[in-house]
Amino acid sequence: MKLAHLSAFDGDERQMEKIKEHYVESNVSFYNYFLFDGNKHNAFMCHPDSGMSSLFKPKQKALDFFNGFSNFGTVEAIEEIQTTRLDDVENLDFIDFVKMDVQGAELEILKNGDNILANCLAMQLEVSYFALYENQPSFGDIDVYMRKIGYVPHQFLHIKKWSIAPTIFNNNFRVPGNQLLESDIIYIKDPLCISELSDIQLQKFVILAHYAFKSTDYCVYLLIEMERRKLILDNSHRLYLSNFSSFST
Repeated sequence: MKLAHLSAFDGDERQMEKIKEHYVESNVSFYNYFLFDGNKHNAFMCHPDSGMSSLFKPKQKALDFFNGFSNFGTVEAIEEIQTTRLDDVENLDFIDFVKMDVQGAELEILKNGDNILANCLAMQLEVSYFALYENQPSFGDIDVYMRKIGYVPHQFLHIKKWSIAPTIFNNNFRVPGNQLLESDIIYIKDPLCISELSDIQLQKFVILAHYAFKSTDYCVYLLIEMERRKLILDNSHRLYLSNFSSFST
């Protein structure tokens, strides 16, 4: 059963081929764009396996602070590229959920996609606690913007810590110490403004809360609102809770 359509973006041809190999379903559209502000910029291209290529220049002092990152952040080429505003992408439907990991470009993409994202219910963003790039927006910068446009933090995912050079634990530089590096965070439309959601948005949100976020309590909160609007039978949320263990795996 297909519950959604995926729109996948990456301007790096090396990464796009991997994405196409991974997603072979017919309900996927591929966009070979560097999303940003619509202007030309230098792209700092690192090894494709490093995950460090960015429109922001790696900050050498920050790379040297952590074990291994001096190698990860080695720039192999600098290419002038044309970026595209998310709002300017043709044949793109309005978006219900966004997952973004773009090495510091998240905030600029959001600011240049406010029309297409106007009805977005939730966003999963990678946020930085320790900038690895020059002029990279911080978690605080992103959080202030997200709250300004009506979203609140819901859930932290994949909190990444890293060891500080030169200390190495268990002879493996990937074994972390306590220093926070980055994480994914899910933002949701302010739940205190639930009355502003349309009926179809509410139904989509229930699917996201259950399948994508595994957030039972929030799903119940949404189901109660659906009951209030007479979209589902009364006490449906109680039935959901009573059967949760049987369909949550």
